[in-house]
Amino acid sequence: MEFQNILYEKSDALGIVTLNRPARQNALSIALLEEMNRCLAAVAESREVKTLVIRAAGRNFCAGHDLSDLAGREIAVHNRMFAICSEMMLRLQRMPQPVIAQVQGIATAAGCQLVAACDLAVAEEGARFGTPGVNLGVFCSSPAVSIVRAVGRKRALEMLFTARLISAREAVEWGLVNRVVPADGLEAETMELARHIAKASLSCLAAGKQAFYSQVNLSDAAAYDLASNVIVNNFFTEDGKEGVAAFLEKRKPVWKDR
Repeated sequence: MEFQNILYEKSDALGIVTLNRPARQNALSIALLEEMNRCLAAVAESREVKTLVIRAAGRNFCAGHDLSDLAGREIAVHNRMFAICSEMMLRLQRMPQPVIAQVQGIATAAGCQLVAACDLAVAEEGARFGTPGVNLGVFCSSPAVSIVRAVGRKRALEMLFTARLISAREAVEWGLVNRVVPADGLEAETMELARHIAKASLSCLAAGKQAFYSQVNLSDAAAYDLASNVIVNNFFTEDGKEGVAAFLEKRKPVWKDR
C-alpha cells in the first residue's frame, strides 16, 4: 500500500503504520485520516497480520487535528473532518487485530484520542498527553469519547477542563497507557508486546476483542450473557479445539488461523 501521509509495512505477523507528517507534528489532516481509513480497512481483511502497531515519525506522536484544514472553511468541511476521524477511531475498535500505540513526545487532542482508542499503548518517559481545546475556545468533545472510556470521568474531565498536559507516569497510573519505558527502549518494548500477542490465534483474538467492546458498557447480566455465548462458540472453533487438546496433551498448540 502506498500513501502520502502515512507509511505501512509488514514484519512477520505485525502490521506497522507510521504517521508521517513530522513537520506538522503528525497532525491529523483530512488526507491523512482518509489514508488511515483505507489502510485500516485493508489490514482488517488480512489474515497474515495478527497485531497492528501505530507509531509516528519525528519527535512527537500527534498534535491532534490539523486546524489549517478547517480555518475559514464551511461547516461541511468541519463535518467531514470529524466524521472520518470518528470512522477511524471506530475502525481501530472493530478490526480483528489488537492495536498498540507507540507514543513519543506529545499526544494532544485527537492525538490523545488516538492513543486512548488503541487497545494498548506503550509510551516513552518523556511523553505527555492532553486535551488543550479549552485554550482555543473549542472543547475537546470528540477526544473525550475515547479518553473517558480509558481513564474514567473525573480524570477525563480534569484533562478536558484544565488543558494540563499529564506526564507519561500519570498516564500509566490513570490507565491511558499500559507501559512507560526509557525513550531508547520504546520501539523494542512495543514490538516485543506486539510479537507476544501475535503468537495467539487470530480468530481467538478477534472474537475476544469484539466481545470485550460489545460487553463493556452493558449491564452485568447482559454482559455475562454475551460473553458466555462468545466463549462457548470459541471452544468450538478449530483453534479452540486445538488449544484445549494441546493443553490436555501437554504440547504447544499449532494454530490453523495464523
